[in-house]
Amino acid sequence: MDGNGRANIGSGFFAQAPPGAAPRMPTAAELAQQAFSKMKLEAPKVGSAPPPGSKGLIGMPVWMWVVKSDTTWGPQSTTASAGGLSVTATAKVTGIDWNMGDGQSVHCATPGTPYDPSAGKKDSPDCGYRYTKVGEYAITATTTWVVTWTATNGETGTLANQTRTAQTTARVGELQVVN
Repeated sequence: MDGNGRANIGSGFFAQAPPGAAPRMPTAAELAQQAFSKMKLEAPKVGSAPPPGSKGLIGMPVWMWVVKSDTTWGPQSTTASAGGLSVTATAKVTGIDWNMGDGQSVHCATPGTPYDPSAGKKDSPDCGYRYTKVGEYAITATTTWVVTWTATNGETGTLANQTRTAQTTARVGELQVVN
């Protein structure tokens, strides 16, 4: 490319902008998309108690949480700039929806609390469930990311929500008491 935004192609040239015109600068919204494209939004890294592979009991609490990081829960910010304009995009999870595999779902506004054995048989303080039937259940956890942006020229906006999904399983049994 020469200094006028033209690429030499053989004996002719290709002009990105009309000769003598300044090249078109991206808009704030376009820079927001560029900033967003640099982000790494991952599926939730799911934790649960009882953990996958072990068996829980009907009516006992199941604790659910997401291992929180900037790529699994946020917030996460990146910036894109061009021609004196900078736009910073910020992504953060607004909640997680758990499809429990038995026709029920749970919405949690927080990443949940990892199980602490000292809690015993208490319910999770912010993200839990109790199964009512024996079975093996496929659980789907879906985080919803909201991406907002702010430009140095005062413009702001929101990009389309993004979702990421992970799966785990729960095995639920029944305690039999023998006299």
